[in-house]
Amino acid sequence: MQVMRAEALKGHLEGLLLAVLREEPLHGYAVLEVLRERSGGQIDLPSGTVYPALHRLEAMGLVASGWSQVGGRRRRVYQLTDDGVRTLEEHRRSWQTMAKAVSTVMNVGPAATRSRTV
Repeated sequence: MQVMRAEALKGHLEGLLLAVLREEPLHGYAVLEVLRERSGGQIDLPSGTVYPALHRLEAMGLVASGWSQVGGRRRRVYQLTDDGVRTLEEHRRSWQTMAKAVSTVMNVGPAATRSRTV
C-alpha cells in the first residue's frame, strides 16, 4: 500500500477536511486520525500540513473553532459552519464530476462499454 503525500492531495485537502468535520467537531490530531482511518492508511498527513489548512478554512469562515478541556488538556476543536457545509457539497459535486470524467477517459467507466464507430 502506498501512502499519499500531501502534494498528491493538492486541491483536495480542503474538501477532505470539510468532509471529516461534517460528522462531528474534532481537534486537529483527531482529524488526522479520521483521515488515516477512513482511507485505510493511504492518507497519512503530517500535522504541519493539516493545522495550517484548518486555520485557512477558519479564516475563510468555513470552520469555526473553540477550546475544549479533555483529560486536563486544552484542545482547539473545529466544526463546520453553514458556509462550510455548502462548500463541502460543492466539493462533493465537483469531485464526482471529475472522477466520472477521468474514469470515462481511462476506459473504466460506463462509457467504455459503448461501441464506437469511427
